[in-house]
Amino acid sequence: MNNDTPLQNINILPPLDAPETIRRRKWRMFKDGTASYGMTIGGISVIIAILLIFFYLLYVVFPLLLPASGHALTTVAVPASASGHTVYLDLEEKNEIGTRFTEQGQVVFFRVQDGQILENKRLSFPAGVTVTSFAVAEPDLGIVVYGFSNGTALMAQRAYQVSYPNDVRTVEAIVKYPLGEQPLVVDEVGKALLQLAVQREAEATTLVAVTGDGRLVVSGYIEAESMLGSDGTLEHTVGQVMLAQAETITHLVLDKRQENLYLADNQGRVSQYDVRNKAKPTLIQTASVFENAEITAMQMLAGGISLLVGSSDGRISQWFPVRDAQNVSRLTRIRDFAEQQAAIIEISPEQRRKGFIAADANGYIGLYHSTAHRTLLVKQVSAAPLTRVAISPRADRFIAEDKQGQIHTWAVENDHPEVSFSSLWGKVWYENYPEPDYTWQSSSASNDFEPKFSLTPLSFGTLKAAFYAMLLGVPLAVFGAIYTAYFMSPTLRRFVKPGIEIMEALPTVILGFLAGLWMAPAFEKNLPGVFSLFILVPAGVLLFAWIWHKLPKKYTLWLPEGWGAALLIPVVIGLVWLSFAMSYTLEQTLFDGDMRHWLNSIGITFDQRNSLVVGFAMGFAVIPMVFSITEDAMFSVPKHLTTGSLALGATPWQTMTRVVILTASPGIFSAVMIGMGRAVGETMIVLMATGNTPIMNFNIFEGLRTLSANIAVEMPEAEVLSTHYRVLFLAALVLFLFTFLVNTVAEVVRHRLRKRYGSL
Repeated sequence: MNNDTPLQNINILPPLDAPETIRRRKWRMFKDGTASYGMTIGGISVIIAILLIFFYLLYVVFPLLLPASGHALTTVAVPASASGHTVYLDLEEKNEIGTRFTEQGQVVFFRVQDGQILENKRLSFPAGVTVTSFAVAEPDLGIVVYGFSNGTALMAQRAYQVSYPNDVRTVEAIVKYPLGEQPLVVDEVGKALLQLAVQREAEATTLVAVTGDGRLVVSGYIEAESMLGSDGTLEHTVGQVMLAQAETITHLVLDKRQENLYLADNQGRVSQYDVRNKAKPTLIQTASVFENAEITAMQMLAGGISLLVGSSDGRISQWFPVRDAQNVSRLTRIRDFAEQQAAIIEISPEQRRKGFIAADANGYIGLYHSTAHRTLLVKQVSAAPLTRVAISPRADRFIAEDKQGQIHTWAVENDHPEVSFSSLWGKVWYENYPEPDYTWQSSSASNDFEPKFSLTPLSFGTLKAAFYAMLLGVPLAVFGAIYTAYFMSPTLRRFVKPGIEIMEALPTVILGFLAGLWMAPAFEKNLPGVFSLFILVPAGVLLFAWIWHKLPKKYTLWLPEGWGAALLIPVVIGLVWLSFAMSYTLEQTLFDGDMRHWLNSIGITFDQRNSLVVGFAMGFAVIPMVFSITEDAMFSVPKHLTTGSLALGATPWQTMTRVVILTASPGIFSAVMIGMGRAVGETMIVLMATGNTPIMNFNIFEGLRTLSANIAVEMPEAEVLSTHYRVLFLAALVLFLFTFLVNTVAEVVRHRLRKRYGSL
């Protein structure tokens, strides 16, 4: 201290026990404690918020994991049992009214709750004939047909008319005759109809019968409306074919589209006929369905594509036509269900889903779903063998009749049968598909649609998009950050770092918009130029660096140290321009003027909005985040490490590779992992820059669909609490867990790197 300094200018600190010092210390401790508690509360709040998100996702998804359940409601005596045996049971949508068709032509409407008869109607059978066969069309139509001994048949339809007098729901059960009350002539020869099948759609109706003299008769009816508005005529087309062993035919089933006919015999075989031309039914093939077992039940699944066949030993097999390599349709076994132990008596398909219920001779029912290949429920309904079973249109009730004359009503809770591990993550053989596949197709305009909820192509698309984005973005971001932090001039760095970081504020919807509407067409038009970028730009930069290095020192010393990147800007721009300028010439020379056609010729499909565009756009979005964190990690390496390394004789390059990068490796790894999480969760760029097609291949010229993009597209249209809705939440949960796993692994690796290189 200078002795000439006046004493009054010297600041003398107050004693530690002075009131002012104590007051300041308490205030500082209060601020430190408040900040500490605030940070703790903030951190805990973030953890709680993440846990709440996780548990909410799990709460919505959890019902998908619940098994189906059922419990008995009522057991009543068969209503109007004196009217004959039941040939068909039916349930009204609200499960209030049941319908019973008997062998004597009685239609008994009864209250399901207590079996009380609401109405008993007799169909107008012709005199002097007996009922020899019976058939049912699609369950939602309510159409039945009785076949008679004189070759005629009567079609009837049950219907429920709902009204609301005085705001009270009232259901009236009625019987209609879609083609008139007079029996239809099916066999003009007049032989008895021993087996019968029927389908009706719009104005077209088809009746197929096996006659008493061994013929297969196909009768097609088309209602032609009169131009004058009077009653139309009924156009009738008949075709027939002789059957070799007609007496062995046990079941006859016609598909919904009235194109394929299936005949089952007592040897466990099914024959498929093409009946599109009603005048010329044609045998397509005969397949052996069961060995050492008889076919005891046969029914079409909802939609009329899949055939369900039940056996005498309790097995159920699903079949549908599949086209082979020669484009020939062949009836193919798809999957089997073997949970029941007794003969399958009847199979009743659900009307709105790909599920079905089966009744057996031991009094058990089995509830199944075909697409998910799930056995949902197997329960004993009665001690006596079951004879008939019907499931309601909403699939939440079923009624079953046993041989002791009892009708059992059960409630079913089975909201999400479509979901299983195999349907979500495995290959599934869907109807009309040539082979099992991973497919996402959640909705359709048809009630017969088979939902396809495979998350595999969405997860694959998520990883594919992230891979191409990281492949482009990480090298540029990491190497750029290393150069910026270690080699670039501080003056230039003050412009470069904020400029790159401000790119992160650019909305991704803008990037997606530019990628979809500008970048994708530009890449398609200049495809050779795009690929030449990956060769010309690196090679051109290296060539320029070599030339610069070979120049005389008097020309290179004028550039200040650390400003080389600025000199490369016009070089890179020129190389990019040259690549695109050469695109037309390259395409004409190497690809005969059309690179896209050339790719198709070698089996590589090309879509305008593809993974290449996504890689560029998402890579551009990832670069700022990875660059910023990496640069900060590099710049935060203690100076004494670099100066010590240089003082020991290491070159700047050796110092950077062996000291700086190793010390900054935890931060660099964190930057890459955060960039990976950013790419995995990206939505708008993927949504706008790809074809949004959920396909599985690594073709860089085809599109993709990610989990996040799929949620954004379909969540607004998903019915709340439906299976589709919950599966979308499951996709969000998968994305959440994947991000959590990546971050956890990144944190573990970061700590190990810090522990290993922190002592440098």
